[in-house]
Amino acid sequence: MFGTKESNRGAFLEATREARAERAAERQRDEAAIKIQASIRGWLVRVSQDRELRKKFDELFGTEPVTSEQTPFLPPAMDAFQEMTRFIKIYNYEKDAKRFEVFTRYLLASMDSDNLKLSYVSCGMNKDLTLHWIQHMKDVLFIACKILESLQAEIPSGNRLISLYLHLLLTFTATNTWRIVRMPNFEPLKPALNKLTENLIGDLVTRGLYTTLNHVLVRGLCRGRAALRGAAITTIITLCLRPLIAAQYSDKLLSLTMIHILSVPALIHHLVTLAPEGLQMLHSNALFEKVVELVQTEQDLRIVFNTLEGSYALCLLANLVHLAYEESSTSLPKLAFPKFNFVVKRLLEKCGEYVTTKQSSLTQWHPVLGWFSRPLDQHLNESLAIVKSQLQLLWSGSIVRVMFAALTRLVKEQEVSGGDVKNCTGVPASSTTPSLAGLGSLVSSALDRRLSSGTTGGSLRSSGGFRGGGTYKLGSPGVATVAMVCSMYHTATTTLSQLRMDILTGLCYKSEMVPHLWQVLSSLGPSCGLKSFLDLLSASTKATAPEFHMLMLFCDATTHLVSVLDDLEMYEQQKPFSIADYTALSSFLNTFAYKIIHNGLVDVRNVQNSALFVSVHTLLMLLHKRNSRRNYVTDAHWLIKEIRVSTFTADLERGKRTAQVLMQKMPHIIPHTERVLLFRKYVTNVEITDTTVITIHRARLVEDGYRQLASLSSHLLKGMIRVRFINEQGLDEAGIDQDGVFKEFLEETLKRVFDPSLNLFRLTSEERLYPSPSSSINENHLQLFEFTGRMLGKAVYEGIVIDCPFASFFLSQVLGEQQSALYSSIDELPSLDPELYKSMTYIKHYDSDVGDLDLTFSYDEDYLGQIVTHELRPGGKVVPVTNDNKIVYIHLMAHFKMHTQIKDQTKAFIRGFRSIINPDWLSLFSVPEFQRLISGDNVAVDLKDLRENTLYYGGFHDKHRVVCWLWDILERDFKEEERALFLKFVTSCSKPPLLGFTNLEPPFSIRCVEVGDDEDTGDTIGSVIRGFFAIRKRDPVNRLPTSSTCFNLLKLPNYQRKSTLREKLRYAITSNTGFELS
Repeated sequence: MFGTKESNRGAFLEATREARAERAAERQRDEAAIKIQASIRGWLVRVSQDRELRKKFDELFGTEPVTSEQTPFLPPAMDAFQEMTRFIKIYNYEKDAKRFEVFTRYLLASMDSDNLKLSYVSCGMNKDLTLHWIQHMKDVLFIACKILESLQAEIPSGNRLISLYLHLLLTFTATNTWRIVRMPNFEPLKPALNKLTENLIGDLVTRGLYTTLNHVLVRGLCRGRAALRGAAITTIITLCLRPLIAAQYSDKLLSLTMIHILSVPALIHHLVTLAPEGLQMLHSNALFEKVVELVQTEQDLRIVFNTLEGSYALCLLANLVHLAYEESSTSLPKLAFPKFNFVVKRLLEKCGEYVTTKQSSLTQWHPVLGWFSRPLDQHLNESLAIVKSQLQLLWSGSIVRVMFAALTRLVKEQEVSGGDVKNCTGVPASSTTPSLAGLGSLVSSALDRRLSSGTTGGSLRSSGGFRGGGTYKLGSPGVATVAMVCSMYHTATTTLSQLRMDILTGLCYKSEMVPHLWQVLSSLGPSCGLKSFLDLLSASTKATAPEFHMLMLFCDATTHLVSVLDDLEMYEQQKPFSIADYTALSSFLNTFAYKIIHNGLVDVRNVQNSALFVSVHTLLMLLHKRNSRRNYVTDAHWLIKEIRVSTFTADLERGKRTAQVLMQKMPHIIPHTERVLLFRKYVTNVEITDTTVITIHRARLVEDGYRQLASLSSHLLKGMIRVRFINEQGLDEAGIDQDGVFKEFLEETLKRVFDPSLNLFRLTSEERLYPSPSSSINENHLQLFEFTGRMLGKAVYEGIVIDCPFASFFLSQVLGEQQSALYSSIDELPSLDPELYKSMTYIKHYDSDVGDLDLTFSYDEDYLGQIVTHELRPGGKVVPVTNDNKIVYIHLMAHFKMHTQIKDQTKAFIRGFRSIINPDWLSLFSVPEFQRLISGDNVAVDLKDLRENTLYYGGFHDKHRVVCWLWDILERDFKEEERALFLKFVTSCSKPPLLGFTNLEPPFSIRCVEVGDDEDTGDTIGSVIRGFFAIRKRDPVNRLPTSSTCFNLLKLPNYQRKSTLREKLRYAITSNTGFELS
């Protein structure tokens, strides 16, 4: 019973709760309905009011904007003000854009009225309404700014509205256009009204005026073709300057101007071309000076840096450079150093923070900076071409002359105090020096394709012939100033990586910076201040001091300049440097590069990371290469005297990194003979003991050799190759010395493949070999080139000298020199075709219009009886050669002749050669030294050395009468040419071995013979005794001396008279009888 009561009680309470909840929900629904109804009624009221306000607006001002030619209806200003204050509260851009345009045109028309009741400013003169009117105008101008940010200048209607709203801003930020103010009665009110406009300006700046102007400029100018009109740009500049002037150029507003206005891509360029009045305003307000003065502290610079992204910092730099260019004759000279120099360098460093050295998923390619860690927006992309042209003004003649004014003063001081002083090598300076007149046209033609654009004004005595009086010191005020300017330009070359060549071109040909800088460097004390530079580097091995930037900029610019000089300019005209200059400079660079490696002043584990070493080393090796082609100093000049060769080679063998780096980078610092020994040691260290036997038919020498050796691995080819010759009768030939037989096979094989009649190789006019462009007439010609490369590599590997002189351009490709950034095809052209080189040089220096020569970018060649036209560039047959492109034509012609025509043949030959000879070993040698490694030493035959290393057989000995006659004839009766013929007769090579005859393998030998070669069975006891005692006195006058070149063996009959020996030997060597016609 009690359980039932409890259950009824619970149900009752639950029902009560549900009823209470239902009543609460009902109340909430009622309240929500009331709120919704109130909201809807309010919305309907507002819609009705808004509709009524817009209706009244339209009734007062009209519904359509009038054109610029029409005069809008002007209601009383008070009516317009009251209506507009109500309307502006409901303003909506999407609905009211046209109404705001109508009102704006009304405002501008009213401000042009001289009727106080119609002028809108009259409302502001009412004391009761002044504050309300000011706030109202602030809102109106702010709405105009927001509309400006949304407009598109490329659309005609958008462009028209931009001009309209800019005009509105311009009108209400100054009183000079208000018609009513010009009336005499209102003159006393002008100060108060000016204060009013300043108030409006201040509010605009606070609410983002500079951001608005930035939007308009970027969207209107940063495109393929500027959409903004010149008047609009001038208006924007005026609006930018008004707050500055009102605030007396406060630091805050100057910073805003830099960040939002001067960072607009190519702004100054557009001012110059479209709005020169705007540029004049910047000039009259000295904005360039004020901005440069502002950012002289790191704090002010940091404000700019932290706001601007890297690319826009670059645009700021470009605009400042353009302003400096425009001010180059006015304010720049007094700001150039240190202020402008400091700003440019810091901006470059800021841009450099975003530059990376390699591509990644996080980088973008920047046409000026290279790989860039920030994305490029569309506006920036479309302006970069102009930004680049602005940056190029930094190394224009106008700015460079101003920036290097201190350098010019130093040089003039030297000239004033000059006397008979010594240059940095201690050698008295020459009294005659070449003029620098024409330097501009020289480098301009080679680098900037403007040979005919004129020459650098004036002339300067070459620094090789003049050093001035006394010396300067690193750190002295004048040198420090020059160093800081050089540091800025050096930073430009590293940051603006894609413009590096252009920067160096400007510094070389648009100024006399390079020779002037050399004069200062050469006046820094003994050896061009070598000790000072080393001491400074020891104090800070990072080489970040401006003095090192000065040295690096000089080296980079000089490298750029010297790399385009032809022999006429460098050796005959000697401009801009004399031979004495090159001698002094190369001596300094050689010693400095050696010292910084030897003394551990750079990280020898990765010297390429040292920008200082790379700059110095690049110029050093360029000068060394030029000397290798045509000497201006002796080989001894390049040696480092303090090096003890025995110690150095021991360090190499122990794997000491310093010695290894020196050998890789500067092999010329030790004598050539020591490098040859080192090369032979490299070969010995990898000597292969495996033996391969091949069978060769003499009638099919090349074919059999190719068939059996072409497929042989490089490993086996480096081992012992035994040759079994088959004679014409098909019988085995007996070989006395297997190594000698291989030497004969190698010599004969190379002799045949190098024979021009086979058309694998051709001869230059100087009898030098190079691959034949028409070698393709031979079947599998590329395989033959690879085989030939392997055979020559095997000869070099074995130390067998081969008398085959190559064209130097071809050897430079085998050495890999054409891969250098400084390689110039035109420099190598004389080794292929001296006449063509003369023609190209004639075109280069042609003073008149090259178009008169009727040349095109094509080359006609007689190929197997047919004239074939080769285009040097796509469509070259119809591209004329002009003064602007003739340097390109010259280089393309040289490149075609020495590379394009024979690239496949050369590639195959190099592939074969390098399969035997490690390319790193070849880095020990220059091109002439490489030729000597192949063909022997290019010196006179040393008869004393030859005699001391001669072996005798068949009864001959060193004191034998015939032997004594032989040496006497060679020394007294034969000319040098005949001695060379004699050597070639016996060894097949007219030049002695590189390291002397002690290294000739097999050794030079002389053997007494009694019978012809076909009857010769070698030495017997009887023949040796007869030869030793000169038995059988009958003079063998009917027999000639013969030789076995494979064994370096001279076979000499036992002549009874010296005259007979002289006559027979001369006939034999000039007829090249060998062993066939004894």
